[in-house]
Amino acid sequence: MIIGVLKETLSNETRVALLPSEIKQISTENISFQIEHEAGLGAYFSDIAYEKSGATISSNIYKKSDVIIKINPPSNDEIEKLKDGACLISLINPFINHQIVNKLAKKNISTFCLELIPRSTYAQSMDVLSSQATVAGYKAVLNAANQMPKFFPMLMTPAGTIKPANILILGAGVAGLQAIATASRLGAKVEAFDVRPAAREQVESLGAKFLYMDLDDSAETDSGYAVEMNEDFIKKEMELLHDASKRVDAIITTALIFGKNAPILIKDYMVNDMKKGSCIIDLAAENGGNCELTKPGEIINHNGITIDGRLNLPSQVPLHASQMLSKNISKLLNEIIKDDKIEFNIENEIIKGCLLTHKGEITHEMTKNIIEGKK
Repeated sequence: MIIGVLKETLSNETRVALLPSEIKQISTENISFQIEHEAGLGAYFSDIAYEKSGATISSNIYKKSDVIIKINPPSNDEIEKLKDGACLISLINPFINHQIVNKLAKKNISTFCLELIPRSTYAQSMDVLSSQATVAGYKAVLNAANQMPKFFPMLMTPAGTIKPANILILGAGVAGLQAIATASRLGAKVEAFDVRPAAREQVESLGAKFLYMDLDDSAETDSGYAVEMNEDFIKKEMELLHDASKRVDAIITTALIFGKNAPILIKDYMVNDMKKGSCIIDLAAENGGNCELTKPGEIINHNGITIDGRLNLPSQVPLHASQMLSKNISKLLNEIIKDDKIEFNIENEIIKGCLLTHKGEITHEMTKNIIEGKK
Protein backbone atom coordinates (compact mmCIF):
# COMPACT_ATOMS: atom_id res chain seq x y z
CA MET A 1 0.00 0.00 0.00
CA ILE A 2 1.32 3.44 -0.99
CA ILE A 3 0.40 6.46 1.14
CA GLY A 4 0.87 9.90 -0.37
CA VAL A 5 1.32 13.14 1.57
CA LEU A 6 0.49 16.31 -0.37
CA LYS A 7 1.97 19.78 -0.24
CA GLU A 8 -0.88 22.04 0.84
CA THR A 9 -2.05 24.48 -1.84
CA LEU A 10 -4.20 26.78 0.33
CA SER A 11 -2.82 30.33 0.48
CA ASN A 12 -0.66 30.94 3.59
CA GLU A 13 -0.84 27.28 4.64
CA THR A 14 2.49 26.27 6.18
CA ARG A 15 1.62 22.99 7.91
CA VAL A 16 2.21 19.47 6.70
CA ALA A 17 0.04 16.46 7.56
CA LEU A 18 2.75 13.93 8.48
CA LEU A 19 6.30 14.37 9.76
CA PRO A 20 9.30 12.13 9.03
CA SER A 21 9.24 10.68 12.56
CA GLU A 22 5.72 9.25 12.15
CA ILE A 23 6.43 8.01 8.62
CA LYS A 24 9.37 6.03 9.93
CA GLN A 25 7.19 4.41 12.60
CA ILE A 26 4.35 3.44 10.25
CA SER A 27 6.40 2.20 7.27
CA THR A 28 6.63 -1.57 6.74
CA GLU A 29 7.63 -3.83 3.88
CA ASN A 30 4.11 -3.45 2.51
CA ILE A 31 3.43 0.19 3.47
CA SER A 32 5.48 2.93 1.80
CA PHE A 33 5.18 6.71 1.63
CA GLN A 34 5.35 9.14 -1.27
CA ILE A 35 5.86 12.81 -0.32
CA GLU A 36 5.17 15.69 -2.66
CA HIS A 37 8.20 17.91 -3.31
CA GLU A 38 8.69 20.47 -0.49
CA ALA A 39 5.52 19.35 1.32
CA GLY A 40 7.15 19.99 4.69
CA LEU A 41 9.14 23.10 3.83
CA GLY A 42 6.72 25.56 5.48
CA ALA A 43 7.06 23.65 8.76
CA TYR A 44 10.87 23.41 8.40
CA PHE A 45 11.06 19.77 7.32
CA SER A 46 13.16 19.24 4.19
CA ASP A 47 12.79 16.63 1.46
CA ILE A 48 16.06 15.15 2.72
CA ALA A 49 14.53 14.61 6.18
CA TYR A 50 11.65 12.70 4.57
CA GLU A 51 14.00 10.61 2.45
CA LYS A 52 15.98 9.69 5.57
CA SER A 53 12.73 8.43 7.12
CA GLY A 54 12.31 6.03 4.20
CA ALA A 55 9.85 8.06 2.12
CA THR A 56 10.19 8.82 -1.58
CA ILE A 57 9.88 12.36 -2.95
CA SER A 58 7.52 12.26 -5.91
CA SER A 59 5.79 14.62 -8.35
CA ASN A 60 3.26 11.96 -9.33
CA ILE A 61 1.53 11.41 -5.99
CA TYR A 62 -2.04 10.99 -7.20
CA LYS A 63 -1.46 8.18 -9.71
CA LYS A 64 0.78 6.18 -7.39
CA SER A 65 -1.01 6.51 -4.05
CA ASP A 66 -3.73 4.26 -2.68
CA VAL A 67 -4.20 6.67 0.24
CA ILE A 68 -3.86 10.46 0.07
CA ILE A 69 -3.32 12.48 3.26
CA LYS A 70 -3.73 16.24 3.39
CA ILE A 71 -4.89 18.91 5.82
CA ASN A 72 -7.33 21.24 4.07
CA PRO A 73 -10.42 20.22 2.07
CA PRO A 74 -9.48 19.13 -1.46
CA SER A 75 -10.06 21.48 -4.37
CA ASN A 76 -12.05 20.36 -7.41
CA ASP A 77 -8.76 19.86 -9.25
CA GLU A 78 -7.36 17.70 -6.44
CA ILE A 79 -10.51 15.55 -6.39
CA GLU A 80 -10.24 15.01 -10.15
CA LYS A 81 -6.64 13.83 -9.75
CA LEU A 82 -7.53 11.19 -7.12
CA LYS A 83 -7.53 7.60 -8.35
CA ASP A 84 -11.01 6.13 -8.63
CA GLY A 85 -11.57 4.12 -5.44
CA ALA A 86 -8.69 5.74 -3.56
CA CYS A 87 -8.80 6.65 0.12
CA LEU A 88 -8.58 10.26 1.33
CA ILE A 89 -7.76 11.41 4.87
CA SER A 90 -8.38 15.14 5.31
CA LEU A 91 -10.35 17.92 6.92
CA ILE A 92 -13.48 18.43 4.79
CA ASN A 93 -15.84 20.78 6.70
CA PRO A 94 -18.67 18.57 5.39
CA PHE A 95 -21.59 20.52 6.82
CA ILE A 96 -20.65 23.47 4.61
CA ASN A 97 -18.74 21.91 1.69
CA HIS A 98 -21.63 19.92 0.25
CA GLN A 99 -20.25 20.01 -3.28
CA ILE A 100 -16.95 18.50 -2.17
CA VAL A 101 -18.72 15.69 -0.32
CA ASN A 102 -20.89 14.87 -3.32
CA LYS A 103 -17.91 14.86 -5.68
CA LEU A 104 -15.93 12.54 -3.41
CA ALA A 105 -18.85 10.12 -3.27
CA LYS A 106 -19.37 10.30 -7.03
CA LYS A 107 -15.69 9.53 -7.67
CA ASN A 108 -15.93 6.48 -5.39
CA ILE A 109 -13.45 7.91 -2.85
CA SER A 110 -13.38 6.46 0.64
CA THR A 111 -13.05 9.60 2.78
CA PHE A 112 -12.00 9.69 6.41
CA CYS A 113 -13.10 13.14 7.57
CA LEU A 114 -10.87 14.41 10.38
CA GLU A 115 -13.54 16.73 11.83
CA LEU A 116 -15.84 13.76 12.42
CA ILE A 117 -13.51 11.75 14.66
CA PRO A 118 -15.64 11.06 17.77
CA ARG A 119 -15.16 13.17 20.89
CA SER A 120 -14.32 10.30 23.20
CA THR A 121 -11.54 9.43 25.61
CA TYR A 122 -10.39 6.62 23.31
CA ALA A 123 -10.23 8.92 20.27
CA GLN A 124 -8.54 11.81 22.09
CA SER A 125 -5.12 11.11 20.59
CA MET A 126 -6.62 11.36 17.07
CA ASP A 127 -8.59 14.57 17.70
CA VAL A 128 -7.24 17.00 15.11
CA LEU A 129 -9.75 19.72 15.99
CA SER A 130 -8.65 19.81 19.63
CA SER A 131 -4.93 19.85 18.85
CA GLN A 132 -5.25 22.67 16.34
CA ALA A 133 -7.63 24.59 18.61
CA THR A 134 -4.89 24.53 21.25
CA VAL A 135 -2.53 26.20 18.79
CA ALA A 136 -5.17 28.73 17.71
CA GLY A 137 -6.05 29.70 21.29
CA TYR A 138 -2.41 30.34 22.10
CA LYS A 139 -1.74 32.34 18.95
CA ALA A 140 -4.94 34.39 19.30
CA VAL A 141 -3.65 35.88 22.56
CA LEU A 142 -0.30 36.78 20.99
CA ASN A 143 -2.12 38.40 18.09
CA ALA A 144 -4.23 40.39 20.56
CA ALA A 145 -1.04 41.54 22.29
CA ASN A 146 0.30 42.73 18.93
CA GLN A 147 -2.92 44.58 18.06
CA MET A 148 -3.36 46.32 21.43
CA PRO A 149 -1.68 49.67 22.13
CA LYS A 150 -0.86 48.66 25.70
CA PHE A 151 0.88 46.02 27.86
CA PHE A 152 -0.72 42.81 29.05
CA PRO A 153 0.89 42.63 32.54
CA MET A 154 0.96 45.09 35.39
CA LEU A 155 4.28 46.95 35.40
CA MET A 156 5.75 48.97 38.24
CA THR A 157 8.20 51.44 36.76
CA PRO A 158 9.86 54.76 37.73
CA ALA A 159 7.31 56.34 35.38
CA GLY A 160 4.47 54.92 37.44
CA THR A 161 2.38 51.77 37.67
CA ILE A 162 0.88 50.32 34.51
CA LYS A 163 -2.38 48.49 35.14
CA PRO A 164 -2.83 45.01 33.58
CA ALA A 165 -4.95 44.59 30.48
CA ASN A 166 -8.47 43.21 30.80
CA ILE A 167 -9.17 40.33 28.44
CA LEU A 168 -12.50 38.63 27.75
CA ILE A 169 -12.61 35.11 26.31
CA LEU A 170 -15.89 33.91 24.80
CA GLY A 171 -16.18 30.15 24.66
CA ALA A 172 -14.31 27.87 27.05
CA GLY A 173 -13.65 24.91 24.81
CA VAL A 174 -10.11 23.81 23.96
CA ALA A 175 -9.20 27.07 22.17
CA GLY A 176 -10.82 29.23 24.83
CA LEU A 177 -9.12 27.47 27.73
CA GLN A 178 -5.74 27.75 26.02
CA ALA A 179 -6.40 31.44 25.41
CA ILE A 180 -7.26 31.90 29.10
CA ALA A 181 -4.08 30.13 30.18
CA THR A 182 -1.88 32.10 27.77
CA ALA A 183 -3.39 35.49 28.63
CA SER A 184 -3.02 34.71 32.35
CA ARG A 185 0.63 33.74 31.89
CA LEU A 186 1.20 37.08 30.15
CA GLY A 187 -0.19 38.86 33.21
CA ALA A 188 -3.61 40.01 32.02
CA LYS A 189 -6.80 40.04 34.09
CA VAL A 190 -8.98 37.47 32.36
CA GLU A 191 -12.74 37.01 32.29
CA ALA A 192 -14.51 34.25 30.36
CA PHE A 193 -18.00 33.18 29.39
CA ASP A 194 -19.50 29.95 28.10
CA VAL A 195 -23.09 28.72 27.87
CA ARG A 196 -22.11 25.31 29.25
CA PRO A 197 -22.35 25.05 33.07
CA ALA A 198 -19.44 22.60 33.23
CA ALA A 199 -17.11 25.27 31.84
CA ARG A 200 -17.22 27.41 35.00
CA GLU A 201 -15.02 25.12 37.04
CA GLN A 202 -12.49 24.82 34.18
CA VAL A 203 -12.33 28.60 33.73
CA GLU A 204 -11.87 29.29 37.43
CA SER A 205 -9.21 26.57 37.73
CA LEU A 206 -7.08 28.64 35.34
CA GLY A 207 -7.45 31.74 37.51
CA ALA A 208 -9.96 33.57 35.33
CA LYS A 209 -13.26 35.10 36.43
CA PHE A 210 -16.34 33.37 35.02
CA LEU A 211 -19.12 35.69 33.84
CA TYR A 212 -22.13 34.21 35.54
CA MET A 213 -25.74 33.99 34.45
CA ASP A 214 -28.34 31.28 35.03
CA LEU A 215 -27.16 28.47 32.81
CA ASP A 216 -29.12 25.51 31.50
CA ASP A 217 -27.75 21.98 31.70
CA SER A 218 -29.16 21.46 28.21
CA ALA A 219 -26.68 23.99 26.79
CA GLU A 220 -24.39 21.22 25.60
CA THR A 221 -24.65 17.96 23.69
CA ASP A 222 -23.61 14.57 25.03
CA SER A 223 -20.30 15.12 23.20
CA GLY A 224 -19.67 18.41 25.01
CA TYR A 225 -20.51 20.77 22.15
CA ALA A 226 -22.55 23.93 22.72
CA VAL A 227 -26.08 24.00 21.30
CA GLU A 228 -28.26 26.85 20.06
CA MET A 229 -30.12 28.65 22.85
CA ASN A 230 -33.65 30.10 23.07
CA GLU A 231 -34.51 33.78 22.55
CA ASP A 232 -34.86 34.62 26.25
CA PHE A 233 -31.44 33.17 27.02
CA ILE A 234 -29.86 35.02 24.07
CA LYS A 235 -31.34 38.34 25.25
CA LYS A 236 -29.82 37.92 28.73
CA GLU A 237 -26.55 36.76 27.19
CA MET A 238 -26.36 39.87 24.97
CA GLU A 239 -26.92 42.15 27.97
CA LEU A 240 -24.15 40.41 29.91
CA LEU A 241 -21.67 40.54 27.02
CA HIS A 242 -22.51 44.15 26.17
CA ASP A 243 -21.71 45.22 29.70
CA ALA A 244 -18.46 43.22 29.75
CA SER A 245 -17.30 44.46 26.33
CA LYS A 246 -17.33 48.07 27.54
CA ARG A 247 -14.62 47.46 30.16
CA VAL A 248 -12.17 45.13 28.39
CA ASP A 249 -9.16 45.83 26.18
CA ALA A 250 -9.46 42.71 24.03
CA ILE A 251 -12.07 40.08 23.26
CA ILE A 252 -11.11 36.67 21.94
CA THR A 253 -14.07 34.75 20.55
CA THR A 254 -13.97 30.98 20.09
CA ALA A 255 -17.64 29.90 20.16
CA LEU A 256 -18.81 27.27 17.68
CA ILE A 257 -21.96 25.16 17.33
CA PHE A 258 -21.38 21.71 15.87
CA GLY A 259 -22.71 21.47 12.32
CA LYS A 260 -23.83 25.11 12.12
CA ASN A 261 -22.51 28.61 11.46
CA ALA A 262 -20.84 30.31 14.41
CA PRO A 263 -23.25 32.21 16.72
CA ILE A 264 -23.12 36.01 16.72
CA LEU A 265 -22.07 37.07 20.22
CA ILE A 266 -20.68 40.55 19.58
CA LYS A 267 -23.21 42.82 17.85
CA ASP A 268 -22.26 46.01 16.02
CA TYR A 269 -23.59 48.23 18.83
CA MET A 270 -21.34 46.40 21.31
CA VAL A 271 -18.29 47.13 19.16
CA ASN A 272 -19.31 50.80 18.98
CA ASP A 273 -19.34 50.95 22.79
CA MET A 274 -15.90 49.35 23.26
CA LYS A 275 -12.88 51.40 24.33
CA LYS A 276 -10.89 52.97 21.50
CA GLY A 277 -7.75 50.98 20.79
CA SER A 278 -9.26 47.69 21.95
CA CYS A 279 -9.43 44.68 19.67
CA ILE A 280 -11.42 41.57 18.84
CA ILE A 281 -9.70 38.36 17.72
CA ASP A 282 -12.38 36.22 16.08
CA LEU A 283 -11.33 32.58 16.03
CA ALA A 284 -14.73 31.61 14.63
CA ALA A 285 -14.14 33.63 11.44
CA GLU A 286 -13.87 30.47 9.31
CA ASN A 287 -17.46 29.65 10.27
CA GLY A 288 -18.78 33.17 9.74
CA GLY A 289 -17.47 34.75 12.94
CA ASN A 290 -18.76 35.48 16.44
CA CYS A 291 -18.59 39.23 15.80
CA GLU A 292 -21.21 40.74 13.54
CA LEU A 293 -18.60 42.98 11.87
CA THR A 294 -15.91 40.35 11.28
CA LYS A 295 -14.66 40.03 7.72
CA PRO A 296 -13.20 36.51 7.41
CA GLY A 297 -9.59 36.61 6.31
CA GLU A 298 -9.15 40.33 7.03
CA ILE A 299 -8.07 42.73 9.76
CA ILE A 300 -10.30 45.81 9.82
CA ASN A 301 -10.58 48.93 11.92
CA HIS A 302 -14.09 49.96 12.95
CA ASN A 303 -14.23 53.32 14.71
CA GLY A 304 -10.90 52.72 16.44
CA ILE A 305 -11.58 49.04 17.25
CA THR A 306 -9.43 46.43 15.51
CA ILE A 307 -11.34 43.32 14.40
CA ASP A 308 -8.99 40.49 13.42
CA GLY A 309 -10.71 37.85 11.29
CA ARG A 310 -7.59 36.13 10.00
CA LEU A 311 -8.06 32.46 9.17
CA ASN A 312 -6.04 29.36 9.97
CA LEU A 313 -4.10 30.63 12.98
CA PRO A 314 -2.38 27.24 13.51
CA SER A 315 -0.39 27.95 10.33
CA GLN A 316 1.22 30.83 12.19
CA VAL A 317 2.85 28.20 14.44
CA PRO A 318 3.70 25.65 11.72
CA LEU A 319 6.26 23.46 13.43
CA HIS A 320 4.31 22.55 16.54
CA ALA A 321 0.96 22.62 14.74
CA SER A 322 2.34 20.09 12.23
CA GLN A 323 3.86 18.02 15.02
CA MET A 324 0.49 17.74 16.75
CA LEU A 325 -1.35 17.03 13.48
CA SER A 326 1.14 14.34 12.58
CA LYS A 327 0.66 12.59 15.92
CA ASN A 328 -3.13 12.73 15.51
CA ILE A 329 -3.09 11.38 11.95
CA SER A 330 -0.55 8.66 12.72
CA LYS A 331 -2.76 7.43 15.57
CA LEU A 332 -5.69 7.33 13.15
CA LEU A 333 -3.63 5.37 10.64
CA ASN A 334 -2.71 2.87 13.34
CA GLU A 335 -6.42 2.50 14.08
CA ILE A 336 -7.64 1.98 10.50
CA ILE A 337 -4.76 -0.05 9.04
CA LYS A 338 -5.02 -3.79 9.64
CA ASP A 339 -2.73 -6.31 7.96
CA ASP A 340 -1.09 -3.53 5.93
CA LYS A 341 -4.32 -2.29 4.35
CA ILE A 342 -7.14 0.12 5.20
CA GLU A 343 -10.00 -1.45 7.14
CA PHE A 344 -13.60 -0.28 6.68
CA ASN A 345 -15.09 -2.04 9.69
CA ILE A 346 -18.03 0.12 10.77
CA GLU A 347 -18.23 -1.82 14.03
CA ASN A 348 -15.19 0.25 14.98
CA GLU A 349 -16.47 3.49 16.59
CA ILE A 350 -13.66 5.57 15.08
CA ILE A 351 -14.20 4.30 11.55
CA LYS A 352 -17.98 4.57 11.84
CA GLY A 353 -17.70 8.10 13.19
CA CYS A 354 -15.38 9.61 10.56
CA LEU A 355 -15.99 7.57 7.39
CA LEU A 356 -17.70 10.22 5.29
CA THR A 357 -17.95 8.59 1.85
CA HIS A 358 -17.44 4.98 0.76
CA LYS A 359 -18.39 2.88 -2.26
CA GLY A 360 -20.02 5.80 -4.02
CA GLU A 361 -22.25 6.79 -1.08
CA ILE A 362 -22.29 9.41 1.67
CA THR A 363 -21.99 7.13 4.68
CA HIS A 364 -22.07 9.68 7.50
CA GLU A 365 -25.74 9.96 8.42
CA MET A 366 -25.73 13.51 9.85
CA THR A 367 -23.88 14.92 6.84
CA LYS A 368 -26.16 13.05 4.44
CA ASN A 369 -29.27 14.46 6.15
CA ILE A 370 -27.91 18.02 6.08
CA ILE A 371 -27.03 17.79 2.38
CA GLU A 372 -30.42 16.30 1.55
CA GLY A 373 -32.17 19.00 3.58
CA LYS A 374 -33.46 16.68 6.28
CA LYS A 375 -33.51 17.62 9.97
